[in-house]
Amino acid sequence: MAKVIKDVGCPYCGACCDDVEVTVSDDGKKILEVANVCAIGAEIFKHASREDRVKLPRMRQPDGTYKDVSYTEAIDFTAKMLVKAKKPLIFGFGSTNCEAMSSAAKVAEKAGAVLDNCASICHGSSFLAMFDNGYPSCTLGETKNRADVVVYWGSNPAHAHPRHMSRYAMFPRGFFTGKGVMGRKVITVDPRFTDTARVSDIHLQVKQGHDYELFNAFRMVVRGFEADIPDVVAGIKKEQILEVAEIMKNARFGTIFYGMGLCHSDGRNHNVDEAISLTRDLNETTKWTIMAMRGHYNITGPGAVWSWQFGFPYCLDLTKKNMAHMNPGETSSIDLAMRDEIDAFINIGTDAGAHFPIEAVKHIKKHPMVTIDPNICMASEISDLHIPVGIVGVEVAGIVYRMDNVPIQYRKVIDPPEGVISDEELFERIYQRMCELEA
Repeated sequence: MAKVIKDVGCPYCGACCDDVEVTVSDDGKKILEVANVCAIGAEIFKHASREDRVKLPRMRQPDGTYKDVSYTEAIDFTAKMLVKAKKPLIFGFGSTNCEAMSSAAKVAEKAGAVLDNCASICHGSSFLAMFDNGYPSCTLGETKNRADVVVYWGSNPAHAHPRHMSRYAMFPRGFFTGKGVMGRKVITVDPRFTDTARVSDIHLQVKQGHDYELFNAFRMVVRGFEADIPDVVAGIKKEQILEVAEIMKNARFGTIFYGMGLCHSDGRNHNVDEAISLTRDLNETTKWTIMAMRGHYNITGPGAVWSWQFGFPYCLDLTKKNMAHMNPGETSSIDLAMRDEIDAFINIGTDAGAHFPIEAVKHIKKHPMVTIDPNICMASEISDLHIPVGIVGVEVAGIVYRMDNVPIQYRKVIDPPEGVISDEELFERIYQRMCELEA
């Protein structure tokens, strides 16, 4: 008889919806139905039951084809690669649990590697701004229960975080927000008229790359210098700026959710710096918070785990014994690859083949490359070795960090295919093999 498992975490985006209901077969091996989940999250759950899924490590042969090998062979190849390399890079960690991140850090320290995560190509600029200016944030629960004004700046959750608006920000009825969407003002700031802008109360169509100027205009109004701003700032009329600033100042509780459109347009970390400063200015008269719209479901995790272990959240150079070094631009993945400074590469829980510039990929391909991922992706297809692992949140339990830095215990709902191991077990076995090789 089929069994329904409730309160399951979704392994898709940083919203980490934890109200998913999964119906599994009576033998616990197949997912039959998924409820309370977006279309993309549902596809991840359904993928686990696909018969054509990769279930053994695949080693590239001289003729370019792949040959199935055992996990023991794959672990031996990876361990020898790391021991031989002078400066290997272990990158990714958007889609695995915190336990695996801790084990990978142990391997990286043993190998004298550079350890980096997806933040270096997405919200790394947010980290730089937070180092400079703090992070007056909150939990998503506080936004749901308290916020009467929500700003989406440079983000489009309708596509990237499909249930964010319905669970946390726009539509839910919270403890102090009983009217739901009827009691909230939602403002979207974006150069495009996105689907998020379509359902918002106000859309400010900022000129591409001019967010910094618009933040400064809002700060001037909030601080009482509205008479000094020009008639048009960043493509937005002064009247609109004054109207939105008034809404912000009169909010009971507000949250700015910002995305890649802000931290990857001209200005990068300086844009986020100004967004944080605006939040601080608004807090002189009312209550405002700010939050980064993190992409993968546990991309917040490595920042928390490695900060605890090494003192830095990303771009960790562990080549010097007993000392961690972080300097984005010097120790960040793409910069290292573009300078051809790394001589071995492990891609885990992300797709560097799709997300890195082609010139960086060309340099990486000169050296041994391993991809650790449940799925076939562009990175796995150009790797020397592809090691499949269990899907966290579906076949493997573990801790993940939601975009608001709240840790959530993800559950296992079905068993992985026979023989398939977890990321954590894989890295532990690689570490043990490295110790054997160096003994």
